[in-house]
Amino acid sequence: MNTVRLICTAAMLAATASACAQVPEVPVTTTATTTTRQVAGTLFIGGTEYDVDWGLPAGPAIGLAIVEHGFTRRCRNIAGTLEALTAKGLVTLCVNANLTGGNPQLADALAETLVAGINTPDGQPVPERVVVGGHSAGGAFAVRLGYTLAQLAPQRLAGAVLFDPVAAAGFSDQIRALSGAGQRPVRSISALPGSCNAQLNALPGLRAALSDAAAAGEEAFVGVQLIDRPTHVDAEGSDSDVLAWAACRQGAPRPANVRTLRDLAGAWAADLVRGTRTPAYYPGGAVIEDLRARARIALIE
Repeated sequence: MNTVRLICTAAMLAATASACAQVPEVPVTTTATTTTRQVAGTLFIGGTEYDVDWGLPAGPAIGLAIVEHGFTRRCRNIAGTLEALTAKGLVTLCVNANLTGGNPQLADALAETLVAGINTPDGQPVPERVVVGGHSAGGAFAVRLGYTLAQLAPQRLAGAVLFDPVAAAGFSDQIRALSGAGQRPVRSISALPGSCNAQLNALPGLRAALSDAAAAGEEAFVGVQLIDRPTHVDAEGSDSDVLAWAACRQGAPRPANVRTLRDLAGAWAADLVRGTRTPAYYPGGAVIEDLRARARIALIE
């Protein structure tokens, strides 16, 4: 998230203290549903031990999604979105870390760690095919991670799914390299321009990826923009909090937008690792066109 807006001043804390007291902490625990397990653990990356959150599907995994939280946030703030991806059969991994500027050093170190080999908490090697993803500053982290992974092990990188990303230095060049000059899919779900997404400063990079895809003869589609009262923290949904709502001055995420974001992201991520295309979730398909007809989304163009 935008650094300036997420520095909570004493005045903001005083104004929101009573509301914050009513927002329960979301603990990092091991939980299970009929289809997924969420497991908190640790992982050594570049010689440093980090707290991480894993999501493990009940059945065989179809791929790995490394999805990072936003600036000043934690993995628990995107727990619902991570679970939506795990429910599609993806192992998910989120690192709790300082994401100032997208933390390119950590992204590079994680790419190297991944290529060297890591196991899930149940001792299994992580799946070969990898989707990189992230929310806000985590989007910049994901693009850097994908950029580095494309150099180290291009056969493993399936593409990217970004959530209202905030661009950092080198974002446009890195997203174009990640996309393999338009031949590897990049997908994004953005909000309207605002302070917390730096007035949608990732848009030039997304448009460059779109142009590269068209020039390469690939599908000219990089994702959608939520347009019916979106917030920067729609990727957090009910895992968000009052301080984030106040910092971004957009209020709480609307459940309909959260559902749309998670439905699209799950379908796209599954398609990326499988190398498939589920028609309903792309321009001309039933899901996308219904959302457009109801003025819920617009295509990123």
